[in-house]
Amino acid sequence: MTLIMQESRCIMIRCDWVKSAIDERYHDEEWGKPKYDDDILFEMLILEGMQAGLSWTTILNKRENYREALDNFSVQKIKAYKQEKLDELLQNTGLIRNKLKIKSLIKNANAFIAVQEEFGSFATYIWQYVDGKPIDHQFKTINDIPASDAISEKMSKDLKKRGFSFIGPTICYAYMQAVGLVNDHIENCEFR
Repeated sequence: MTLIMQESRCIMIRCDWVKSAIDERYHDEEWGKPKYDDDILFEMLILEGMQAGLSWTTILNKRENYREALDNFSVQKIKAYKQEKLDELLQNTGLIRNKLKIKSLIKNANAFIAVQEEFGSFATYIWQYVDGKPIDHQFKTINDIPASDAISEKMSKDLKKRGFSFIGPTICYAYMQAVGLVNDHIENCEFR
């Protein structure tokens, strides 16, 4: 294991995008690790959509607020939200208060449930894009990692056809990283 000694303590080598303690926890414990649980897959889909145009650290800092405000990302509860609930969410300072993003919650919940009904689970659907096993990239630096690729383009196109929103190719690629469809930890990262 490669370690760097700094001020008489060991520092793990991580991907360059890790800048804060919350980034570090997410990077070490979640990012790039395969996820097959539909509840987690839905949570990450919502969070990635909320992140559009913002930093991931911003979303991580608001994640617990989202869990509380969105009934722990219950797809069935979100599907049933009425305008009153959406208005409440738009007033919640712990969330990203973007009208289109908030409105997309119900739309994405309904689309997610439709995919579950068609494929038996969202996991079955989403993992088909990588033939059921993670793609292990061997990028040397963070600059080598693409913002999107042919798979995320195809995924985005199909998810849009199925009624999802805030699901462009860049969001899909970030989602693929988040749920472990791709392993984009850089070559010298200790968490590969």
